[in-house]
Amino acid sequence: MFDWIASFLEGGGPWGIAALMFLENVFPPIPSELIMPLAGYNAARGVASFWVSVAAGAAGSLAGAYLWYMIGVAYGPVRLRRLIARHGRWLTMTEAQLDRAQGWFDRHGRSVVFFGRFVPTVRTLISVPAGLARMFLPRFLLFSGLGSLIWTMALAAAGYWLQDRYDRVDAWLNPVSTAVVVLLAAAYLWRVMRWRPDS
Repeated sequence: MFDWIASFLEGGGPWGIAALMFLENVFPPIPSELIMPLAGYNAARGVASFWVSVAAGAAGSLAGAYLWYMIGVAYGPVRLRRLIARHGRWLTMTEAQLDRAQGWFDRHGRSVVFFGRFVPTVRTLISVPAGLARMFLPRFLLFSGLGSLIWTMALAAAGYWLQDRYDRVDAWLNPVSTAVVVLLAAAYLWRVMRWRPDS
């Protein structure tokens, strides 16, 4: 996994960074905790510009958040409930969980959209209740964009500062990153098997 991400970023440049960060936000197959440090490492080696890499990562992340926001707007609460009633097991979500997520968003609103960008999985899901609540779009983009920018900058800076030490972690980071993807798939299957319509 690590080797694939590294070669994809080197070949794709800023567009590759944006594409991976977009995919990570739409359906997290690859954690941003791997993508952006590698982008920062490439910048330290002179392969790419640090600030262009950060901007590309933030833009990709924001595009993924916007997609989920628009899904929330397009579906609306009634249609989403119907979808959950029909396919809740595969979505690993119940109507009760949707109610809790909406309640949490109603109470915390803007702060959830901003701080949610720093939390794996939450950054994918939090845009849906924002869309369902029809949060003012410029406000949603502002808070999501700021959170995405800070997060991608911090991760890229970590990779930049590691520089020559990054080669040393390659040996163990590759199997660890593959294990993370396997664990995510296993966690999804576990949720599918444990799903109950009234939970």
